Amino acid sequence: GNGAFGCCTSLEQITIPLKDNMITDDDTFRGCKKLEQLDLVEGAVLSDTIAALLLEDWRNGMKDKLGVIDQILSTTPAGDWFRDDPGGKAQAVRMWIRSVLRNIVHYKAEHRRLLNEAATILQHAFPKDIVNKNVLPFLELPSHTFGGED
Repeated sequence: GNGAFGCCTSLEQITIPLKDNMITDDDTFRGCKKLEQLDLVEGAVLSDTIAALLLEDWRNGMKDKLGVIDQILSTTPAGDWFRDDPGGKAQAVRMWIRSVLRNIVHYKAEHRRLLNEAATILQHAFPKDIVNKNVLPFLELPSHTFGGED
């Protein structure tokens, strides 16, 4: 809600779900000058999903995307109640969450597409049941759905 953590001057770290529209008000972190670290509730599941992505570029891109929020928060103004300045931390978190969700949805879709292509090719060389039971399960992503995915 409005200024949910407003003036929490000692707040250094927060853990939130990876869900779009989680932070809706620009003044949520107004005055939280020490807030420099954000962790995700789904951290372990997200790490497993990233580790299972087929291409190393995708894995590295997602790791970079996740790590950038702490750098952003450390340099983003916290705002001030007396000057009616909401600062930029809430907006930065909101934009970062949307960016992470966009990327993970994109990479998961590409992963599925490549997996389907590989399955089609493998089914020409091996019986379909062998491919479906013994190969494809090892290439699947964790089944977790992140906030913002359909």
